[in-house]
Amino acid sequence: MPRITRVYTRTGDDGTTGLGAGGRVPKDSPRIEAYGTVDELNSLIGVALAAGLTEEVSAALQTIQNELFHLGSDLCILEEEKERVPAPRIEERHVVALENLMDRLSESLPPLENFVLPGGCLGAAHLHVARTVCRRAERLVIALSRREKIGPFTIRYLNRLSDALFVLARSENDRRGVADVLWNSRA
Repeated sequence: MPRITRVYTRTGDDGTTGLGAGGRVPKDSPRIEAYGTVDELNSLIGVALAAGLTEEVSAALQTIQNELFHLGSDLCILEEEKERVPAPRIEERHVVALENLMDRLSESLPPLENFVLPGGCLGAAHLHVARTVCRRAERLVIALSRREKIGPFTIRYLNRLSDALFVLARSENDRRGVADVLWNSRA
């Protein structure tokens, strides 16, 4: 467990930041953009939790927040450094857990008969925003993967997570007795 004695270091004043295994890169590099967006996603999930969510949705999101820290760790250490610097990573079990969560929650949801617009209760609306940021993080990680090696499960995890956030938003609406907002194609 890292011990943080001081928040500021002044080492980033030159526009660079340190990677998990050492070395410095520009703060606007694709890798930093990718895991910075994962951090933004985690913060949005924190906002959803602060808005007050039902117990099962809240518990799932607390697990996901920890997994997003794993993902940040996975992305901030270069693949060639991971044997030398062991750290939490996203693994296949994390992807499978998201699939199981979606299957379990979907059992009690009404079937989808139309596209769902972001909205409903406050917590669900926050989760829809988190879902869109998750998709952006996924796009950034895919772009990074074209330039550098990344963990084998990072893209799969983000792809499942955006779907899971959609299901969690629907579940939150359902548990609160709020109907999903459906797209009116004739509007």
